[in-house]
Amino acid sequence: MDVMQEYADKKKTPEQIAACVESGWSCCADISGAIPPVLADALGKRAAAGDIQDVTCHTLLDVTPLGTLSSEAYPNITPVTWFSGGGLRKAANEGRCDIMPCYYHDAPGLFERYIDIDAFFAQVSPMDKHGYFSTSLSGSCSAAMIRKARHIYLEVNDQLPRVLTAPQIHISQVDGLCETSHALPIVPPVQIDEISRTIGGYIAEEVPDGATLQLGIGAVPEAVGLALKDKHDLGIHTELFTDSMVELIECGAVTNTRKPIHRGKTVATLTFGSQRIYDFIDDNPAFLMLPVDYVNDPAVIARHPDFISVNAAIEVDFFGQACSESTGTRHISGTGGQADYVRGAICSPGGKSFIAFPSTAKGGTISKIVPTLTPGAIVSTSKNDIDYVVTEYGIAKLRGKTLSQRTKALISIAHPKFREELTFAAKKMHILI
Repeated sequence: MDVMQEYADKKKTPEQIAACVESGWSCCADISGAIPPVLADALGKRAAAGDIQDVTCHTLLDVTPLGTLSSEAYPNITPVTWFSGGGLRKAANEGRCDIMPCYYHDAPGLFERYIDIDAFFAQVSPMDKHGYFSTSLSGSCSAAMIRKARHIYLEVNDQLPRVLTAPQIHISQVDGLCETSHALPIVPPVQIDEISRTIGGYIAEEVPDGATLQLGIGAVPEAVGLALKDKHDLGIHTELFTDSMVELIECGAVTNTRKPIHRGKTVATLTFGSQRIYDFIDDNPAFLMLPVDYVNDPAVIARHPDFISVNAAIEVDFFGQACSESTGTRHISGTGGQADYVRGAICSPGGKSFIAFPSTAKGGTISKIVPTLTPGAIVSTSKNDIDYVVTEYGIAKLRGKTLSQRTKALISIAHPKFREELTFAAKKMHILI
């Protein structure tokens, strides 16, 4: 069949697509900007009316308010978060959302092996003349979800950039589609304070010319990116493509010419943020959006010499255990790709992994370097994998150090007003010898 005729035959309203979902179905959508907001709302309204029951929705990083996935108004839909944004964080802590523990690079395999998928929902860019839609802002788990799903429903948004290497969906695979035109999620620019700028400067001094970068979410990773503008021939192989990376490419600090694989190309598995990012990746052959089981594979990361990984933490204890996803038992986000990149960086020849954060929280009343993690806190990076820890007071190298040595190093970069009590605690624990 002619692809345009097939497109016309499968075109529906959001309500008609939502009506295709049956009680008991397991549904999924990929990460952040790949989540189709109009279809999600239509599905939520159907559940609120009681037309369907016992529907499960799997997704990652809800960056926009999606009633279907986070609202208590829809008791007939149970969301499952694989990495939480604000809505699903609140839902999880109120007992209205289930949580899937995983390393991000394992997620596609987990979907294919263990998750029953009746319907895959996606926000995609318009169909090309060959009948293909691009998943645009997401490489992530989309390819695995497409392979596993019994039904595929698309929200075609003409404001989405067309990303040439993102997973493609052919019209022949699609059960139904609707057309929309709405702005993409814009994340307000991160405010980089003096502490983040200081931390970024420390890490930038450790980055050699020709290094390949992964930068996480937040003020500190953005500060690192902006502190690297005087470097030469940097490369990017990252989970999240950010504004600071666009800046580094446009100023010439990133050329990707010294990467051993995908030379000359920037590699990522998702992006969201600013219109500047969306414009940059649109129809750009030098930008690769690839599946996360490849991009975040520690073995692939380790193939890049001088790989630099920068991520954040909520707290780090004397043993070197880093918690980045909970406050005690209170759910915050998920493991995501932090462990993937820590492991990949430390196996890279000359590679370095940095866990970086301000030394205190809650207005300086709490030290983020602690004797032991808060009871119930989840270990995101293990004591055996941690490499460098950075605060505004300096860098502590932990890998290859004994417990006593790493405790002394961590206390030296804690806020000065907490160092005495941390030292007292370490002696009481018989750690300092």
